[in-house]
Amino acid sequence: TGFALSTRAASGAQLTFGDVALIRSGIPALFFLPFLPKRIAVLRQLPAHRWLMIAAGAGLPFFWLAAMGGAQTSATHVGALIAGTTPVSVAVLTWVIYRQRPAVLLPLGIILVGVAALIGASGNLAAGSLTGVALLLSASLLWGCYTLGLRGSGLDPIGCALVLALPSTLVLLPLLATGVLPSNLTQVRLAEAMPFILAQGVGVGLVSSLTYAIAIARLGVAKCAAIGSLAPAIAAVLAVPLLHEALTLGTILAVLIICAGVMLANRPKE
Repeated sequence: TGFALSTRAASGAQLTFGDVALIRSGIPALFFLPFLPKRIAVLRQLPAHRWLMIAAGAGLPFFWLAAMGGAQTSATHVGALIAGTTPVSVAVLTWVIYRQRPAVLLPLGIILVGVAALIGASGNLAAGSLTGVALLLSASLLWGCYTLGLRGSGLDPIGCALVLALPSTLVLLPLLATGVLPSNLTQVRLAEAMPFILAQGVGVGLVSSLTYAIAIARLGVAKCAAIGSLAPAIAAVLAVPLLHEALTLGTILAVLIICAGVMLANRPKE
């Protein structure tokens, strides 16, 4: 939820996209760097496609899509169209990559109905906003790659965090230093940057990268997705007082449909 809110808030902040991205990856990269020597051998054995699924699936490419999509839509869209559609993304990718068809189709259809209802409820969406929706759905596909990459990586949570944070940081540093990506990081007061440091750097970069990896290992993809279905609803509610976003009845119903679809898709099998 903090990711959805802070990603949307970044579009109106003095910090640039590169600044927020560096906060998101740089803080965990520095924190976990001392743990790297003991994991170098394991990381070298990680197949290249696993590196790509994790590093791109939740790293810089994912954040770019989420940030660009959030700038053109709302925090509600960020939460619903990424966290809310993860089961659909995982099902699609599992079918494409592993040729395993989804066990249940109705809940996935309900999620897609909720997505369509959310787009329809935003009657004032312009062409640019529809592009934002497409970007967020693309980010959901990358998050699905990340989820599947974690499940089969064999890495411990710290190893996963290193694969996630280090490549993004190593790409961002030269881009920011050479001016390819603009930066206002040195011109922004600490008080202005602190919400992003706490939400993106500490919350997403440190806490979420560890806890999500642990949750995937202990609970499995299905239960994690079911619990994560609460995120769109919480983000939609908190966006009203924190970001002054409007929350219409149509939007509420659309988010509830998405959450219901996610929970149905991951209910325990009898």
